[in-house]
Amino acid sequence: MSVAVIDRNDVVLRGRVSAPAELRSLPSGDTLVTFRLVVRRPEPRARGRSVDVLTCITYDRALQRRIAAWEPGDVVEVEGALQRRFWRTPGGTASVCEINCRRGRKVPRTGAGGTVKTA
Repeated sequence: MSVAVIDRNDVVLRGRVSAPAELRSLPSGDTLVTFRLVVRRPEPRARGRSVDVLTCITYDRALQRRIAAWEPGDVVEVEGALQRRFWRTPGGTASVCEINCRRGRKVPRTGAGGTVKTA
């Protein structure tokens, strides 16, 4: 008997880049790009604006080249999966949740009336 897979881990975020991306070379020889995305929380009853600053990563070289051109303040949209990474520290085990991106694009800015501005 076949069982349908019901698990799903898809994340789509749109927000502003908070700082330049960081490139790291890992001991395995792989390269990893890390950047942070500021995303507003959709809480209609919240006073003021609540935001989350989310760490995004990618191992994909083509996406890394695109991300390298992103600047702080750029509005971008990324797709990926939520992952939790663990490592050992002198005080025990530590972990972090990150978005492992498989796609990403810069979102065109819009002008008054919702029209897209072109450079």
